Amino acid sequence: MANPIFVEENTLSLQEVKSILNKVAKRDTELNYRSNKAKEFVENFANSLNEKQKDELLEKLKGLGLTRLREEHMKKIIDFLPTTVDDLRSVLQAYPLSMPKKDQEAIVGAVKGFA
Repeated sequence: MANPIFVEENTLSLQEVKSILNKVAKRDTELNYRSNKAKEFVENFANSLNEKQKDELLEKLKGLGLTRLREEHMKKIIDFLPTTVDDLRSVLQAYPLSMPKKDQEAIVGAVKGFA
C-alpha cells in the first residue's frame, strides 16, 4: 500500500475549492458522493467576490499588520465576509485566537468595503 507524504499544506478559500471541483467535474464525467456534497456546500456559502477583489481584500488584511492574524484566518474572513464584530467572532471561533476589540473593528472595517 502506498504511503502518501505531505510536501506542503495550504489553506484554500471556498472559491478555490469551487474551481477545483469544477475542474474535477470536467475531467471526470461524474462526481462521487463526497465531492457532490462539497460542491453543494460551496455553492451555498461561496461569496461573489472575483479573484481581483479577493486579492485586494487579502492585501488589505495583510496591510493591517496584525501579528496574530495568519493567512488561514484571512482566507476564512474572505470566505464569509463578516460585517460585524459578532460575525467575525463567529467565523474565527474555530481557531484559538484572541484579539483586542480595536483589531476586530479594523478587520470589519476592511471587509465592509467588499461586502
